[in-house]
Amino acid sequence: MPQAIVKTRDWKIVKTEEEIELMRASSRLVAQTLEMLGKMIAPGVKTCDLDRAAEEFIRSNDAIPAFKGYRGFPASICTSVNSEVVHGIPGARVLKEGEIISIDVGVLKDGYCGDGAATFPVGSIDEKAQRLLEVTKNALMAGIAEAKDGNRVVDMSRAIQSVVEKGGFSVVTDLVGHGIGQQMHEEPQIPNFVVPGESPLLRTGMTLAVEPMVNVGTAEVLIKADGWTFVTKDGELSAHFEHTIVVRQDGGEILTRL
Repeated sequence: MPQAIVKTRDWKIVKTEEEIELMRASSRLVAQTLEMLGKMIAPGVKTCDLDRAAEEFIRSNDAIPAFKGYRGFPASICTSVNSEVVHGIPGARVLKEGEIISIDVGVLKDGYCGDGAATFPVGSIDEKAQRLLEVTKNALMAGIAEAKDGNRVVDMSRAIQSVVEKGGFSVVTDLVGHGIGQQMHEEPQIPNFVVPGESPLLRTGMTLAVEPMVNVGTAEVLIKADGWTFVTKDGELSAHFEHTIVVRQDGGEILTRL
């Protein structure tokens, strides 16, 4: 779950290998939940059905949906359709052929969080939407490759922004990735765009939620009346992919893997 650009308190940002193993378990459950939901997505499915299935699956694995009740969020997952960027609230909306849906999942298990997201096609999608998904996913992987001990956050940001803009799309600048651990949002923040000034140093053992949010048109976003859902200002499509990773010597190790 991305956060707005605000100052948060300082957390313990370098984790022990024992803590990383606990995060690996919660993150694997995130990946399993996304895989399960991906198989459910089809025209005619309601977003509330996805939410219900996710909560049941997470709780059946002795874990808690980390988003439910978080800062007042009313559901277990975020479901953002088409021009909805992030934080969409599941409800009675019925998915239609040709749409795209971004699903964001957070899990709390044994005291540690995992966070991940993916954007899925609903049936067959057009070439523009397919390219948006591919570019966003490639941007995520480019950023993760730069999550090396001794690099700085800006190296990740630059890699993500470069892939997105070379693909002809725009990076959302009102929301960023974040550190993660015992809390969903920890330091440091992980922008998907280059921010001038000093950038945090990356160290082995830092655990991060890296999550480019990419728009077909303008980078500008608005918030809907529900107070949660971000949408593109121009009504164009948006995609969102996210992994929880740990910084290593040679690049980020993805924890949200099956």
